[in-house]
Amino acid sequence: MKRTELHIVDDDPDIRDGLAWLFDSRGYQPATWDGGEPFLAAARALAGDWGASVVLMDLRMTPLSGLATFEQLKALGCPWPVLFLTGHGDVSMAVSAVKNGAWDFLEKPFQDNELVDRVAQALAAASVTTEGDTEARRLRQSLASLSPREREVLDELICGHYNKTIAEHLGITPRTVEFHRANIFEKMGVSSAIELAHKLGRLMPMGAP
Repeated sequence: MKRTELHIVDDDPDIRDGLAWLFDSRGYQPATWDGGEPFLAAARALAGDWGASVVLMDLRMTPLSGLATFEQLKALGCPWPVLFLTGHGDVSMAVSAVKNGAWDFLEKPFQDNELVDRVAQALAAASVTTEGDTEARRLRQSLASLSPREREVLDELICGHYNKTIAEHLGITPRTVEFHRANIFEKMGVSSAIELAHKLGRLMPMGAP
């Protein structure tokens, strides 16, 4: 799947092409899919390298419905916001989808400007999520690059211990602690123990590396 800002999933070729034209004219890079199955197959091929994208999907599709497609997309761990397009008779179904994690829904017929605004809002949210995921991945890679001794020093640092105390705990000299401390700061991209603690504090809720 090529990197794109917007995925339009609809089994009606007229609606699909019309939406693609609308968003292309507004400066977006849409990709179109004629059903849930080909879209999901392409999403699986990304192997978790999601990037920031938004999914604009019809609620009623065959053979795989929009809801079923959404559930499978969630099962893949895909973070893309999903905005459903729905007819009047399916509003209650769309509301349930939003409660289950969909970004929003828009009832047909819709105003072009409103639709573009909703997608812009969803893309902004997706970009923030992606930036956070990228930073978390970088921090995990940095942690993995630390030596066993550097991990020991790091654990002492984030507890607020001074070099002399760390040296006593680990049975090494303060000068050696300073050497490891400098390496840790360089690898983790920080300039102080406080900054290091803050970054790791944001990382830990997402799961230890």
